[in-house]
Amino acid sequence: MTQQIRAFSWSDPAADIVRRIRAADGSPGVLTQINGRQVHAFDAHLGGPLSAPTTPGTVIGRHRNHLLVAADDAAVWIGTLKEPGGIKLPAAHVLPVQAPLAMDGPRDIQYRRRGPVGELTFDFYNGAAGVDQCRRLTRAIRAARGQDTRVLVLRGGPEMFCHGIHLNEIEAADDPTTRAWENIKAINTVCRALVTKCHQLTVAAFTGNAGAGGVMMALGADIVAARDGVVLNPYYDIGLYGSELHTLTLPRRVGAGLARQLLDEKLPIGARRAADTGLVDLVGPGARDEFDSWLDDVANRCADPVQHRAVVSVRDPLTKPIDYYESHELSHMARDMFDNRHGFAEKRYAFTHKAGAGDITARLPAHRGADSRHADRGTRPNRCADEGQSERACYHERTARNSHQSPALQVRPLQVNAPNGLHHSSGGENALPSVHPPAWPRSRCP
Repeated sequence: MTQQIRAFSWSDPAADIVRRIRAADGSPGVLTQINGRQVHAFDAHLGGPLSAPTTPGTVIGRHRNHLLVAADDAAVWIGTLKEPGGIKLPAAHVLPVQAPLAMDGPRDIQYRRRGPVGELTFDFYNGAAGVDQCRRLTRAIRAARGQDTRVLVLRGGPEMFCHGIHLNEIEAADDPTTRAWENIKAINTVCRALVTKCHQLTVAAFTGNAGAGGVMMALGADIVAARDGVVLNPYYDIGLYGSELHTLTLPRRVGAGLARQLLDEKLPIGARRAADTGLVDLVGPGARDEFDSWLDDVANRCADPVQHRAVVSVRDPLTKPIDYYESHELSHMARDMFDNRHGFAEKRYAFTHKAGAGDITARLPAHRGADSRHADRGTRPNRCADEGQSERACYHERTARNSHQSPALQVRPLQVNAPNGLHHSSGGENALPSVHPPAWPRSRCP
């Protein structure tokens, strides 16, 4: 479809403009003019009616990084813009115009409370978490954890959960290296706020696809749920060792051996296979509305005083402080970012400018090929190898063990692995339990 077909006039009805931009979202966007400047528009939301006659295509308001643009009968919020030949960035970064601040703009972080359950939703465009977004999300988590609820649910938007740091903002910064360092430290504060235990039971929900630091962020919760069909990329690429406390949370969930395999092979994993490996605890319906209802039910069950106490009472204390894991990771990230030891600068440029993007099929085993239908198939490591069982025997044992609908939580002790037991390469160096339950010692709500 050409830009001529996608084109619209700002004199068109606002609802029609939003539909056209959304139809071309992702790539390539719709080429238009805002304040007389040619840009590609993305991430459109319907605004309110115009309070006074205004020239269509003029910026009339701003809310954080969103710009409010006048149309024929109403206004349109634009969250992301791209100059021809440039990269996608928050709209206010591309057009830093002076405009009145609006208090009723799109909210990318929202909190709601339902009795003993608090639900915090963050919806970052394309799943990229920049410095400001991470800082605001950290404040929101801390505020939510200060409530007298028994359960806190952290969930992403309907399309994406999170993909980690905001590479486009980093690339466009005057000092990309410093910006990258600020971003990784900012997202680490989000992870610390989630992994630090308090009276609440935490549930992280993969509502959409996630990758890199976005996957690791969720692993700090007591319970991790995923919508069926979601694809996770639990590894780091583009020349970064990674942080987000993954040397604590990833081995704690799947064991050091499988953690190394996931990080080194750099392959996607579907929600059902992620449940088999222990990366997630529960897999819910694939339809978004059904998943939302299912997740509400999970949270309500976990808020039951008996269930809540059963989980909270068996949390294993960390054998080392969180600072130990973060400092270990940041020592590697400092070399990757400031010394560029694995080509982060060049790989980041290639990624953000869509130049020479790697083909993941080159990393897929021959039996999987490029067919995405096999995301949940392929060879799984034998999680019972230490017990001398075959994969099939192990699978049948844990299926039988968890298939009954017991009202009590299934609890087993959890061992925490230190980061020196986890070595991985960077840039080539180094419905409730209806889905098969994971073979790992975690507490789960029935």
